[in-house]
Amino acid sequence: MSNLNQKSSDDGLNLMLFNIPTHVLLQICTGAVIGVVVGGKALEETLLAISQASEEVFRGDRLPVLKFPAENEVDS
Repeated sequence: MSNLNQKSSDDGLNLMLFNIPTHVLLQICTGAVIGVVVGGKALEETLLAISQASEEVFRGDRLPVLKFPAENEVDS
């Protein structure tokens, strides 16, 4: 039971010149995940704004009026 409570010397990322403990790796990864979540929210809002702006281009009041032939002209 005492072996489980003791930290081993290879706890963490063992590189040739130094060892990075797991708690440091966890802090780095947590910051990266929070950055991805915040960046995802910003990207979502940006894409929503772009889609709303592109929808304005195709509104009916800004498109040219097309002249269609009358019904009686098509039949003859």
